[in-house]
Amino acid sequence: MIQAPLSAQFSLVEDEEEFFDREYHKLSESDDDPIAQWLKLAKAKGETAESDPVLLNLLIEMHRKIDNLERLIKNEEPQRIKLSYDRLVNKIGYGYFELKDEVLEIGAYYYARIDMPVHPKRDIALFFIAESPTLAKIDKMHDRDEKEWAGYLTARERVLIRQMRAKRDTN
Repeated sequence: MIQAPLSAQFSLVEDEEEFFDREYHKLSESDDDPIAQWLKLAKAKGETAESDPVLLNLLIEMHRKIDNLERLIKNEEPQRIKLSYDRLVNKIGYGYFELKDEVLEIGAYYYARIDMPVHPKRDIALFFIAESPTLAKIDKMHDRDEKEWAGYLTARERVLIRQMRAKRDTN
């Protein structure tokens, strides 16, 4: 496991799994905004074959930012479930993460949202089982989120390797 500056909001699932499951699926679908739906359809039809993918992605992100600004101006916030805890993540690994504080009940099942510093910035929804007061084993995560989690973990590993090399070279 490696150091990662993330934060997590989470709650015990108990008898409310269907309630949390609804938001879990909604968060995955929220990535499929109208512009993303259009892009998927255009790609499926082959209409983007001659487009510059970097330029296309930048235009889509600009569109999303304009949509976000419009929501901000209208004071519209996405409806999210209020979760019981908001804690810092200390370390992450493949299929696990560790909190800084000892707040988990061993063996308990939790629903969580983790703020991921990926492009575009978004929350990842997941379910986890507490293996210790700080250690969480990820039980359920969307495929796309798993890929982004692994990509972020790999990027963090590279940063740490570069830092260790720089320290070694200065000594």
